[in-house]
Amino acid sequence: MPTARGWREYPQRYRYEAAVCAKCSKWHFPPRLVCDECGGEKFETKTMARTGTILTYTVIRVPPAPMKDQAPYALAVVQMDDGPRLTTQVADWKEGELAPGQKVRLEFRRITSDGEAGTINYGYKAVPVRVS
Repeated sequence: MPTARGWREYPQRYRYEAAVCAKCSKWHFPPRLVCDECGGEKFETKTMARTGTILTYTVIRVPPAPMKDQAPYALAVVQMDDGPRLTTQVADWKEGELAPGQKVRLEFRRITSDGEAGTINYGYKAVPVRVS
């Protein structure tokens, strides 16, 4: 990921900040300039809950070259408890454990790195909530 893009995404990646429409209260993650629900252009910044539910997922077994050391890995669409949906990588999962309806929590993790001496990019990943 280019450094400038990473810098712009810090509030979302590091603080889980979403934009909430002042007109209709719809949550947007990442933030946007115009609400897709009502067309509103005024937003309040709020921190999202770090818990949600998997809506759907897939396991990537043949990854693109930059991700080859992580295969197999899971990607999921997660419905956050306070509204927004996001697509994220799932960490610490076991084969057969993931399913729609599975509760997850977001954790701060390493996303990518540009070689041994390069930039390390951090962000969120979903981790299954295990009931004991």
